Amino acid sequence: MKSSSWWIRWLVPVVLLVIWLGIGGALGPYAGKLGEVATNDQAAFLPQSAESTKVLEARRAFERSESVPAIIVWQARDGGDVTTAQQEEATRALASLAGQRGISETPSPALRSQDGQALQAVAPLAPDLGDELPAVLAEVRAAADSVSGLSAQIAGPAATQADLADAFSGIDGILLGVALGAVLLILLLVYRSLLLPLVIIISAVFALGLACAVVYALADRGTVRVDGQVQGILSILVIGASTDYALLLAARFREELAARGDRTAAAIAAVRRSAGAIIASGATVALGLLALLASDLTNNRALGPVGAIGIVCSVLATLTFLPAVLALLGRAAFWPATPKPGDATAEGHRVWRRIASLIDRAPRRVWASTTLLLLVLAAFSPGLSSKGVPLDEIFVKDAPSVTAQQALARHFPGGSGQPAVIIADAARAAEVQAAATATDGVASAAPVTASGRPGGGPPLVVDGRVRIDATLEAAADSDAAKNTVAELRTRLHAVGDADAIVGGYTAQRYDTERTAARDRTVIVPVVLGIILLILVMLLRSLLIPVLLVATVALNFLATLGVSALVFEHLLGFSGTDASVPLYGFVFLVALGVDYNIFLMSRVREESLVHGVRQGVLRGLTTTGGVITSAGVVLAATFAALMVIPLAFLVQIAFIVAFGVLLDTLVVRSLLVPALVIDIGPRSWWPSALARGRRSDAPAGG
Repeated sequence: MKSSSWWIRWLVPVVLLVIWLGIGGALGPYAGKLGEVATNDQAAFLPQSAESTKVLEARRAFERSESVPAIIVWQARDGGDVTTAQQEEATRALASLAGQRGISETPSPALRSQDGQALQAVAPLAPDLGDELPAVLAEVRAAADSVSGLSAQIAGPAATQADLADAFSGIDGILLGVALGAVLLILLLVYRSLLLPLVIIISAVFALGLACAVVYALADRGTVRVDGQVQGILSILVIGASTDYALLLAARFREELAARGDRTAAAIAAVRRSAGAIIASGATVALGLLALLASDLTNNRALGPVGAIGIVCSVLATLTFLPAVLALLGRAAFWPATPKPGDATAEGHRVWRRIASLIDRAPRRVWASTTLLLLVLAAFSPGLSSKGVPLDEIFVKDAPSVTAQQALARHFPGGSGQPAVIIADAARAAEVQAAATATDGVASAAPVTASGRPGGGPPLVVDGRVRIDATLEAAADSDAAKNTVAELRTRLHAVGDADAIVGGYTAQRYDTERTAARDRTVIVPVVLGIILLILVMLLRSLLIPVLLVATVALNFLATLGVSALVFEHLLGFSGTDASVPLYGFVFLVALGVDYNIFLMSRVREESLVHGVRQGVLRGLTTTGGVITSAGVVLAATFAALMVIPLAFLVQIAFIVAFGVLLDTLVVRSLLVPALVIDIGPRSWWPSALARGRRSDAPAGG
């Protein structure tokens, strides 16, 4: 008996600890290596079935070499007109770059704007420069700056790619540092313990290292795609989820330790009594993320399995590493606020006793007022536009590529440098060109010749097809340009036997927007169905799961309403990226259900002993502090995404952080308990609790 007890008490925790130390030592560095297999090439994340994606594949046959264009724009320093001599000097300056490192072919001649105040030219860069891109762009800039009397700027995909790489450069160091620092500070303030916060942080870091190693291996083999956004979200998701699950288990361990006095027995009991809620919570988030596989956007599908891997690693670390360390440390884990045998923890913190008392006195008034508040906030949700972020809002801070694009738009047609690309049958090329030119919003259209550029000779024919570039009058990222693309497609599809398809930057944005809208109609019901099924299995009830799903959905709409006001009036965003509402829904609904799972699984446990009404009050007071702490920690970790100066991540950070706080402080603390108390035992239909097998004691009893 003693031998068996020794194995459980010491050997099992030590073996688990050694295994995780090995995982942390061997795989921890992968948290910083994931960027090696990440790509920020936005073309890799287009809708697979979209017309613009088909054009992207077809246009490569017309390119003498694969390239990423850098668009150089010159303006006179004195604000006057550009001279012919300066135009010739600019052409010579760029021509001198031909054959140099990173330049895929001879840059185009410099063209003067109609107002005579600017020049533009295109330098095609090699597509696989990676970390060398900034140096190559610096050489292009040096050549452009050599033109006397003119100031030069660089726009186009190459410049945007460089600015994106610069924005994501802090994702391995700054983002993780801010997130872990915020978590550590909150845990120190809330728990007033020196060792427990460090143990929880180490558990999260080990989970992140394991997740990154698995994702690295899959990305290296091409099984999943990873970009900077997915990489950043993975880090935040694992840290936040790991901390949430760890707080739940640590709180249950402290409770069991106070009741039992034996640390091994307390660790086993804590795992046994919290594992169901933690696994159900992890399954909810993981399966919700995997629902993104139904998306037609490659980066959405990439986030699904990557995020699910992170959640699985978080659950694994929480249920193995953390209890092993707690079993070895015992009360020392909570020093100096160590629990003593016999401490009454079931009554909960006095603040939560007061909240429970308030709900118990007037449950209908509480749920009615909180529902009204959420409905008022949700009324503003239609004001949140998800038609995409304009180019000048992609970066939170000023970016060189954005200011260059603005300068280009001031002097040339809005679509200069980002033409609509038309691929059509060569036999109908003249008709297609005429139809394109006649389309409202198209400034000009010309076929690509053997030189690789539009105009100046007979069309280049490849496999019986031609490429026609149509310059749009409106800015390439504007709604007007998208409308022009839609009209252009309608006209060209009507040209018989031309088999014309339209792509390019604007068409890609248009297709992405439409695909994102389609994804929302498909994925949202799937996620809600998954969550409902898991809740039914966990709580063994039908009515309460429906109520919980309805409350988190209402919380999501209320969050969108607040976001619409904040983005437009405080942050100055005219809209959100097309994928932001879907990402916000998946994270917020799945993570919001987490807290209801933590609460209601404890409520069910207490209700089986004390009755439904007392079960709700005891469950709320017992879990109130730890769930609120978990919500604050998760909100802080997602808020850390704001250190990456990209509108997409800032918007996701705000939606999830605010939504989690709203869910934690209002929905889970007030709305859900009040609803369950007001409905009574019937809320647990059709389980045995619905038949009221046990009568409730008075509130104070």
